[in-house]
Amino acid sequence: YQVFLYFTVAFQNISCGVHYLASVFMTVLPRYACRPPGNLSSSGHEEQVVVQLQDGEIWELKRCNRFRRDNLSNLDYNYNGHKSRFPCLDGYIYDTSKWDSTVVTQWDLVCNREWFAKLIQPTFMVGVLLGALIFGYLSDRIGRRLVLWSTSIGMYFFGIAAAFTLDYYSFMLARFLLAIVSSGYLVVVFVYVTEFIGMKARTWACIQVHSFFAIGTMVVALTGYLVRTWWIYQIILSTVTAPFVLFCWMLPETPFWLLSEGKYEEAQTVVDQMAKWNRAGTFKLSELLSLDLYSPADKQSLYANKHRLLYLFYDYNIGKRTLTVWLIWFTGCLGYYSFSLNSVNLGGNVYLNLFLIGAVDIPASIVLCFGMDILGRKKALITALFSSAVFCGLIMVIPLKYYFWIMVTTMAGKFAIGAAFGLIYLYTAELYPTVIRTQAVGSGSMVSRAGSIMAPFSINLSSIWIFIPQLLIGCLAFVSGILTFQLPETLRKPLISTWEEATTPDAEKESSSGKLSPTTSNTDAGQTRTFPTHHPREY
Repeated sequence: YQVFLYFTVAFQNISCGVHYLASVFMTVLPRYACRPPGNLSSSGHEEQVVVQLQDGEIWELKRCNRFRRDNLSNLDYNYNGHKSRFPCLDGYIYDTSKWDSTVVTQWDLVCNREWFAKLIQPTFMVGVLLGALIFGYLSDRIGRRLVLWSTSIGMYFFGIAAAFTLDYYSFMLARFLLAIVSSGYLVVVFVYVTEFIGMKARTWACIQVHSFFAIGTMVVALTGYLVRTWWIYQIILSTVTAPFVLFCWMLPETPFWLLSEGKYEEAQTVVDQMAKWNRAGTFKLSELLSLDLYSPADKQSLYANKHRLLYLFYDYNIGKRTLTVWLIWFTGCLGYYSFSLNSVNLGGNVYLNLFLIGAVDIPASIVLCFGMDILGRKKALITALFSSAVFCGLIMVIPLKYYFWIMVTTMAGKFAIGAAFGLIYLYTAELYPTVIRTQAVGSGSMVSRAGSIMAPFSINLSSIWIFIPQLLIGCLAFVSGILTFQLPETLRKPLISTWEEATTPDAEKESSSGKLSPTTSNTDAGQTRTFPTHHPREY
């Protein structure tokens, strides 16, 4: 049963990878020049086009200006005579050898409008930031299932709507709303998977969700190679996970959330359904958790708990933990998108570059899972962060003429930072109790989007010094790696369900671990799970 749920929700995560990086090819800037006031009869040069109109006028067409020659008999490229300058009032001529149309050519986002094109990806990431905050909160209030449903429908609707927009501003609005719902799904799906998968498989299941995101990146590269018209490209990318609609209605709410809200009867129904699908014996939650389902005390204790973001600073230690986790989120996201967006600037085949930059996340996830099981969450994260800092340093010292080694080291850096970014999703979910878990992941994702917003601008700063992105990522990764030493280890430990467990030192947790009761045994359902044990305490 858990396997079916996992692949259903993980499959839809492909759409998140698709939409997050779709702008790489939608905003391609081809060669262009000013359009002359009439029909062309001749032309030719890469930086400047010289044309003669049907009325005999000769024009020099440059990127953002055009010049009319006074000498009507000189068609040579080199012309030193008098000429008059005019603005590009008739639009632009674009090179269609690679792309038939892009967002840039659709609305002439060049010259003094070039910054409109540069705002497309940062604006999308602002929407991602808001989506992480909004749906992280809603998931804790109304449940994981309703958020997964609503965000999935939103991705299909806004994705297709963006392809049929008639102007730049409606396109940006559709993309902005698409970013909000895509971020909401990405945040909540990790919590959903974490709360349904047992401890033994939790590491692999949660980390491999990133592999589906990576598949989305690879789909973008393949679609960009095959389809060269931006609105058709957008429609295909928006419908690639359409089969998800056939199964999403079967998704149940997580027992963890139902119990945290005092909905014991519904939680019992979900557990019974799991046992039936798995052909295992069921059990009574009331007996297992020593709860009276009809006792007002057991229900009201949960309703008294308000789900506030401020609880991420519950006390000094939790607040310090939150700030450290947020820095890791920021660093991982900045590095992840800096490496991804810059892949088309590595030279060679841009489609192959993006495909490989996405594909490298899959072995990174596999290696990360083994590392997390062998080293633990904390040591694996420290290793990934320090490794990414080292690779960024190596990129800066390799001479530019050794292109092959720069590209290999860049892939290694993406491998390391991708592993760190994938790990922090699961690690964050394990560091906080049930009532604030989604908001913890959502707030971390929200902070990380500041890094994704900065990523396009950091790449633009490479025009000042080519290694500014690597310097920034390397320094942040090194500092994050040092601060990670203070975080607790969560390997092979039940999910935290109360604030007492979150604030208890590791040594005390191990001595009192026998007090936690699993919902199922290995012989019954094949999964080990600890449901929340609540205390009538005001948070």
